[in-house]
Order: sequence, then C-alpha cells, then structure tokens
Amino acid sequence: MSRATREVRLGSADIRVETRGDGSILVRCPQPLGPYPARLTERLEHWAAAAPHRVFIAQRAGYDWRCVTYAEALAAVRALGQALLDRRLSSERPIAILSGNDIEHALLGLAALHVGVPYAPISVAYSQLSADFGKLRYIIDLLTPGLVFAASGSRFAAAIRAVVPDDTEIAVTEDPIDGRRVTAFADLAATTPTEAVDVAAAAVGADTVGKILFTSGSTGQPKGVINTQRMLCSNQRMLHEFFAFAQDEPPVLVDWLPWNHTFGGNHNVGLVLYNGGSLYIDHGKPMPKGIEETVRNLREIAPTIYFNVPKGFEELIPYLRREPTLRRTFFSRLNMMFYAGASLSQHVWDALDSLAVQTTGQRVVMITGLGSTETGPFALATTEATAGAGHVGLPVPGVDLKLIPNAGKLEALIAGPSITPGYWRNEAMTRAVFDEEGFYRLGDALSFIDPAQPLKGFRFNGRIAEDFKLATGTWVNVGTLRLHLITALSPLVRDVVIAGHDRDYVAILALPEDSARDDPRLHAKLRDALTALAQEATGSSTRVLRAVLMDAPLSIDRGEVTDKGSINQRAVIAHRADLVAALYADPPPPHVITIGSPA
Repeated sequence: MSRATREVRLGSADIRVETRGDGSILVRCPQPLGPYPARLTERLEHWAAAAPHRVFIAQRAGYDWRCVTYAEALAAVRALGQALLDRRLSSERPIAILSGNDIEHALLGLAALHVGVPYAPISVAYSQLSADFGKLRYIIDLLTPGLVFAASGSRFAAAIRAVVPDDTEIAVTEDPIDGRRVTAFADLAATTPTEAVDVAAAAVGADTVGKILFTSGSTGQPKGVINTQRMLCSNQRMLHEFFAFAQDEPPVLVDWLPWNHTFGGNHNVGLVLYNGGSLYIDHGKPMPKGIEETVRNLREIAPTIYFNVPKGFEELIPYLRREPTLRRTFFSRLNMMFYAGASLSQHVWDALDSLAVQTTGQRVVMITGLGSTETGPFALATTEATAGAGHVGLPVPGVDLKLIPNAGKLEALIAGPSITPGYWRNEAMTRAVFDEEGFYRLGDALSFIDPAQPLKGFRFNGRIAEDFKLATGTWVNVGTLRLHLITALSPLVRDVVIAGHDRDYVAILALPEDSARDDPRLHAKLRDALTALAQEATGSSTRVLRAVLMDAPLSIDRGEVTDKGSINQRAVIAHRADLVAALYADPPPPHVITIGSPA
C-alpha cells in the first residue's frame, strides 16, 4: 500500500526542555501564542460581517438541512441576549441546558456568552438514562439556575418535575409542560434587542465566566469546571495556530460529539466559529444502530476535518468498504482525522489508511492529543511524525507542561491561559488540583517516547490514581496495560477493567461487543488471545491469568461509565464485587476464563 500522505498544514511542533534541580521537567513550545479576543462571540460578529451568507450551523429537517448563516446567527444571538438580560440572569442565576445538540441550544449558548451570563450544558443521560435523577439533582442544586432549557418539554418533563424548583422558568422549543411556567424558545428569539445588548457585550472580559462544564471525575458527584472567556478564546487561538490549514479553508464538520463535553462543545464548535466554518449537526451515535444516521449525513456532506471516538471510526469502516460513493464523498476534501476518548486500535487505523489510499491514492493524517475539561481541552497534540498508538504528542503554543516524579512515573501538570480557574462553588477542590506554581494537576502520567529525542513526543503512561500494587509489592501500571490489552484483544472486546489490588496476580473484567456477549466461541478466542499475551509478558504486572465477561450493562447512575463511553475503573471494581470475587475464587467457577496458574 502506498504510504503517500495528503499534505496538511499544521503549526509548530518544536519544544524546549528544561530539567530543574528538584527533578521536575518543564516542556514548552518556544513559539508565543498569538493574540485572541476577550469574548468568543467577537468571532461571530467578525464572520457575520465578512461572510454573512455562509452556513454557520445546520441540522436535519426531514430530507433536507435547516441552515443558519452567520448573519442570521448574530441576529438571533442579539435577540436572545436581550431576553436573557430582561430576566436578570447572572452568575447567581445562570442557564441550565438539559437537551442535546441542536440549533436552539447553540444560539442560546452563544447568546449567554455574548452578554456575560454563564450557562451549563448538562449531559442528556442524566435526564434520560438515569433512574433516580441523582446527578441531575445535584447539578441543579449547585447551579441555582434562573432559566432551564430543553428542546422538548414532554421528553424532559419527568426530569424537570423531579429536580427543577417550581418557580424556575422553563424554556422549550416544543411541547410545553403542563402545570409549569414555560416560555417558548420562539418567544425568546422574537425579543427586540436594544442598546443594552451592546453594553453587556462590551462589559464581557477575559475573566467573565462563559460556561460551566460538568465532569463526573473518578469518584463522587459531578464537578463543575469553570470555563472563562480567556480559557475559551485562548484555546481556540491554539487550535487556530496548530490546525493551520483551517486558516486557508473554512472547516466543515459533520459532528455528533455532545456539547456537554469539552471535546464537542468547546473544541469542535469553537473551531468552526473561530475559523468561519460550517457545522452540520449529526444526530447519529457510534453504535450499530446510531451509525446509520451518521452515514446518511456523510453521504451528503464532505467534511474537511473529521472528529470521532475510536468506536465511531470502527463503526464507520464497514460502510466505507461497501459504498464507493460514500468513500469518495468522505475522503474528497478530508484534510485530517482526529480521535479522542480512548486509544485507536491498530486494525481500525490500518483500515482507514487502506480505504483512503484505495479512494484517493493517499493516506489522511490521523492525530490525537491529550487534554481535559479543565484544560480547554486542547493542550498536547500529535502530528504525522509523532502519531502512534498511545502517543499524545507535544505541548501546543501557549501551554507549559511540567513533569514531576511520582511513584516511579512522571506526573503531568499544565499551565497556560486555557486552564480553568477552578470548580464552580467548590474552593476546597479547586485548591487541591493546583500546585504551588499554579500548574493544574492533570492526573495523568506521561513518558518520553525517546528521552534522547524529545521531539518524538510523549506516550500516555496511565492515570496516577488507577495504579495499584499486587500482594508481592509489584506495581501494576493500569493505563499502559489496559491500552495494550484493548489493542491486542480487539475486536473481541471493547474495553477491559484491570483487577488485582493486593492480590497475587492480575485479572480482568472484559466488556465484549453486545452482539458477541453470548457467543459460545468468544470464550475460546479470548482464552487463546490471553494465553499468547501471557507467554509474551515481562512479569507478573503484565501477565493476565484470569478473565470474566461483564454480563450486565455499565451503569451511569453508579458512575461506572460516562455518557461518552469512558469507563471508571475503580467504580466498576467496586460495584462488580461478585465478578472480582469469582476471578479470585479457588477453584474458579465455570464462567471464569483461566489462562494459567497463579503460582
């Protein structure tokens, strides 16, 4: 297969490395970050003047697309901004958005940013998949919103009745809720803007809170990450400089990633707005049934950048293989692919390369990076030269990376204008995540791919809090082992949870594909694969001796999984105590896959 790669203009990948006397290492890009606006909607004003008729955002409306241009978006944002000012919304009475990605959500969020009213897009799963609305109740109590928006009143009625105070105004696009104070979104959007909107926009500055993004974290209740205008705008400047090709051609995205997460809501929506691009909202999902809608959209709209999680790329491959027209559209102007959320399996990567070459004669660059809700998220990124399984690249301009020795690893801390000032109404948690120099503790460990050649970048080396010791005192690097197992066991399993704390050996709880869960051949295939891996293992910390398949769906209420599919290792271990006990029973029950002797 040809290894020629489609040329794409990316920013600086240079770094300077300083080793300090205390053993810490400071890594930064020598290129200074360019200027950025004080308010994100300055870019909306810019493009409404420079390209008023260009599509800014679109979503499906039957067989066609409902499109909003930059000029139309600015007019709607000003009208909605007036409606928010009329209600005297503020940091004490912010906006909560319960529903997912749609045009009304986008316009309301931009209006809030424009006039300086914080808003919080909340995971739809907390309203739709939760049995007790516990996380949603906690968030609403913490926020004390003055306005709650949901696209459909009927769909969100149960959640609203359960957790939103009776005197809080509800706004809906359709289906008002009986017995509640409800305002139609159309009425908000019909408000006539006054000079007060311009006065409020002029008062918005770099330290103004723009939005609050809730992340579940590893334990406890969701954390409200404060996103200031400085954080949002500087991070977009970083993206603007690193994705330099977006300066040459306005980006076109077909994107499903949820806006309550920083990847979809900050990174991708912001990239489009900052660079005058077009965002086509994809209501598909990276799962066997949901992928059909994504494919339908990609048959019509050719993206210039394609963002997804690894599972999304994997689900797309069969359609690309059997539909030449889809392949030609998808790859026709694709400059780059970007994955996040998990490690991309090599067989998926190879398949995408093969399909691109088959269609265009060239590979398309696939990159990733490392960041978090607290970092904007864009902080580290790979290039074609530094890409690879488990690689996370180098700090981008404007980001300082500090590595400090911690239990035999290098713990990563990050500083820069795109870092959160802290957590919403939680000073104690805020203090705990910053060191004495103001660096944010990412919670991840990194390692140099080649210490002698730092420009090769960094490799993800696990979550600091997830590692544990076996009974022998041997440390198990959970992150590294998990990535290795996912790659080696693909496509038999989707993910694994590592067990073994204070035990004699490592065992795993495996999450199979739903369609394969009851396949009698799966046990034999998994046993063979694990046996081969055990023979290659370098010691007890990398040798898996038993496995069991998880037979019940992961629970969002119990914190085992987030709505984007990330698994909380510790929560799964805690809530699946029966499976862990079976793994270490002597003799093991029949449903446990035994690879070798613990002795």
